[in-house]
Amino acid sequence: MKNARNKDLADRNTASADAKAALLAAYRTAKTAAEPDRLARQAERTANAAAREERRLERERVKLEERTRAETEAAERHAAAEAAATAEIEAREGAEKARISRVIEDEAERKAKRDQRYADRKARQA
Repeated sequence: MKNARNKDLADRNTASADAKAALLAAYRTAKTAAEPDRLARQAERTANAAAREERRLERERVKLEERTRAETEAAERHAAAEAAATAEIEAREGAEKARISRVIEDEAERKAKRDQRYADRKARQA
């Protein structure tokens, strides 16, 4: 009886090894047959990755251009605002100087008239 059991075990081991060998052979055959498809898919993935990278670089370039343009416009607006502020300050200073010079001229004219009145009064008294 023992031998019968061992024979069954040996038969099962042999059958298992044959099945594994058949699966391995089928896998190798399928792998060889699918090789061109695998290469095509790999080439397609590589092309897709390159296209995706190109699109990413283009988006970054556009963002950089937009940022540069915005910074340039901001700098121009800032320069224009500074120029306007400088012009306004200069206009105020000019108006202030003109007002001061008019006040000084009016004061000098009033002093001249007062001195003239004083001189006329002294001339009448003499």
